Amino acid sequence: MPHGATIRAAAVLAALVLGLAGCATGVDRDPDATSPATTAAEPELTGELTVYAAASLQAAFDELATQFAQRHPSLHVRPVTYDGSSTLATQIIEGAPADVFASADEPNMQKVVDAGLASDPELFATNTLTLVVPAGNRGGIDDLDDLSAPDRTVVLCAAEVPCGAASATLLSSAGVEPSVDSYEQNVTAVLTKVAAGEADAGLVYVTDASTTSAVDAIDVPGADDVVNRYPVVALNDGANPEAADAFVAFVLGDEGRRVLSALGFGAP
Repeated sequence: MPHGATIRAAAVLAALVLGLAGCATGVDRDPDATSPATTAAEPELTGELTVYAAASLQAAFDELATQFAQRHPSLHVRPVTYDGSSTLATQIIEGAPADVFASADEPNMQKVVDAGLASDPELFATNTLTLVVPAGNRGGIDDLDDLSAPDRTVVLCAAEVPCGAASATLLSSAGVEPSVDSYEQNVTAVLTKVAAGEADAGLVYVTDASTTSAVDAIDVPGADDVVNRYPVVALNDGANPEAADAFVAFVLGDEGRRVLSALGFGAP
């Protein structure tokens, strides 16, 4: 073969090799195509997930648990266990089989951390108190001072419960010594008694008051200064740590914030 022809043949062969190499490395890939990393689905979660949450979170966590279960059809999300944060903390410390704990305050979460059962809880919501009366306000309650009247039936959360500690702080700041007929172990019990007309007034979170038309809410001065901060954590000894971590991330993420905000919870 003439020398010039040999050079031309070599050039063509080199171009062909380079072209094939370019295809192999994705140089000519469709620019609209997505990489495997961006199309990979979330890891499939299986087994069961058990969540313990403060009573005031019921509306929010019922919705979040439902949405989370829909995203992970191979995972069985058990009905969320709700109660006062102090009660839940005690149950967890005594060995209750929970994967996730969401408290209505930091002190009760700290009990679980101090017991070595959780690490690095994260704040995800805030809440404040409001005065509630049965719809129509038959007792003529106007403000916190009216809670001192012995002829009024008043219910409050117990002191060890987050809403009880917050109520005590609010009432003390206002200089009010209430005439209390009963102390309840969670905020739902206070709301239930007032809504049923079994009490003339009670203090609950603003988020609880908004869940029923059976009560009227009365804003009280100083409530915005008494803020409950809600932490959540995946428990160290949970049976399903992968699902627990994923649920906590879901609560802390955009969808969790949307649900909580819609129900009146403040940002952490």
